[in-house]
Amino acid sequence: MLTNDYSAKLLDLEEVIIKKVEKFEDVQHIYIELPRKEHRCPNCKSVTNQIHDYRMQAVKDIPFGRNTILYLRKRRYSCPCCGKRFFENNSFLSRYCRATKRMILSVIESFRKLQPASEIAAQFNISPTTAIRYFDCINYGAGALPEVLSIDEFKGNADGQKYQTILTNPKDRKILDILPNRFEFDLIQYFSKFSEREKVKYFVTDMNPHFRNIARACFPKATIIADRYHVIRQAIWAMERVRKNEQKRLSDQFRKYFKRSKYLLNKKREKLNEEEMNRLALMFEIAPRLADAYRIKNEFIEVMRSSSSAIGKPRLIDWLYSVEVMDLPEFHDCTRACHNWFLEIVHSMDHPWTNGFTEGCNNKTKVLKRVCFGVRNFKRFRNRILHCAN
Repeated sequence: MLTNDYSAKLLDLEEVIIKKVEKFEDVQHIYIELPRKEHRCPNCKSVTNQIHDYRMQAVKDIPFGRNTILYLRKRRYSCPCCGKRFFENNSFLSRYCRATKRMILSVIESFRKLQPASEIAAQFNISPTTAIRYFDCINYGAGALPEVLSIDEFKGNADGQKYQTILTNPKDRKILDILPNRFEFDLIQYFSKFSEREKVKYFVTDMNPHFRNIARACFPKATIIADRYHVIRQAIWAMERVRKNEQKRLSDQFRKYFKRSKYLLNKKREKLNEEEMNRLALMFEIAPRLADAYRIKNEFIEVMRSSSSAIGKPRLIDWLYSVEVMDLPEFHDCTRACHNWFLEIVHSMDHPWTNGFTEGCNNKTKVLKRVCFGVRNFKRFRNRILHCAN
């Protein structure tokens, strides 16, 4: 009896009586039954202790060193008043289930890790279809709108849509929701369902004009902030176009030299050693236009690092004027983007919010897609992302 009590405690099944344990190479069978007690009839509510018959049920449980199967000897009670027959109650097994509650919860919890359903199923000795069916029992609702709302798109390839939309709260670092597409009309319709849209004070986005239109339509009182990384990337891309155009005019030897040294153009100047500075000096001597592009790219980064819009706004205006008078047509797209997003760029100098957390969530989603070889069902894909993140 003492051994049985300790075994029940080790298995965390103190309410059951362990009758026998059989251990094999990769599986163990545990035969259990519940103590006999009075039950209330679900039909007429009368109390009975009359047993009609016994039935043996095999139940999968969480592995204890090896795969575990519980053989539950269930009693079926009979009501002497109405003749109703019913099974005895237990706290560890749901009706019609062939796995314990804690095993189902453990399977669902395992979906928080970035691993495919096949690996999770192998851990619990079940089929991938069964593991997915357990996970489909959960469903995440939409979160409330926060003070700072960040939006971005990512390539999900779910339910026939190439791109999905992610909404995050960069202040509290939480994913709010995953939307099935990036269409402007559908996103406006989604946000229109919220009555507390005035709660959003800051709307952070990359330089996507559709997202800006959504912000203006749904959050007219919110301050729209352009993500600094996407703004600075415009100048980096422009400098790269200059480098590619310049190296096309060079011999094979210098063209390869320029291509292999391109990482130096994006490295911070204070982190360059003497050898790297000499390599850059040689590139600038061969291609003077690249030297100008490198200089104005660094000037733009310094402008974006301004501590406030009062300082950064005149600096940005001066920078735009200086670039427009130079012979660098590769920067036309950059200056045009700065003109179109001038107000949102200036707002980014006054507020610390960026899309950094959102981009990190997108990278995690890419890993999830890769290990799962894609998730075509959007509802399952959305719940899996929210389950892993939150």
